[in-house]
Amino acid sequence: MAPNIRGTRIVHDGWSRFLVAEVTMGDGTRLAREIEDHGRAAAVLPYDPLRRVALLVEQFRAPAFYAAGATSVLEVPAGLLDEAEADDGARREAFEETGVRLGKLEFVTCAWSMPGISTEQIDLFLGAYDAVDRVGPGGGLAGEHEDITVRELALNELAAMTDRGEITDLKTMTLILSLRLRHPDLFISDKVVS
Repeated sequence: MAPNIRGTRIVHDGWSRFLVAEVTMGDGTRLAREIEDHGRAAAVLPYDPLRRVALLVEQFRAPAFYAAGATSVLEVPAGLLDEAEADDGARREAFEETGVRLGKLEFVTCAWSMPGISTEQIDLFLGAYDAVDRVGPGGGLAGEHEDITVRELALNELAAMTDRGEITDLKTMTLILSLRLRHPDLFISDKVVS
């Protein structure tokens, strides 16, 4: 017999909904499981293949501060989808957060961000840009109090930071590693263009 959700009750309904699901497992065991529910998301690693750099954002994240005292997290542009298509949401987030206008995106995967607690699925993309595509200020939306710092970092440095365990955001690490696997030539140091 497959597991069955007998019912749910909402314990908080705000930016995210938190609910408790009453589950019957395949063997008949009954248990309760907490679920955080806020919808689909998208993330993109904008990178300039000519200059061999990428755009990331750094911002305060209350959960990371609460859990580990981290005053900021370095990550790729990402956010919840308002759009029907995930690539459109990734482009919007890249523009709002970094000021870069992206065209065609390279799909990486659609993954569960935290399947033990959250319903969130996040579509991950790589997005090539060049210097003329940086048309906005970035920094996020003032109305959302994002207070984002845009960071343009050399791909070699991002690779080294990932190898040293300094990239602590999973979606960011996944996208950096994907770029390294799909486009290893971008990480050859003697071909860096200033």
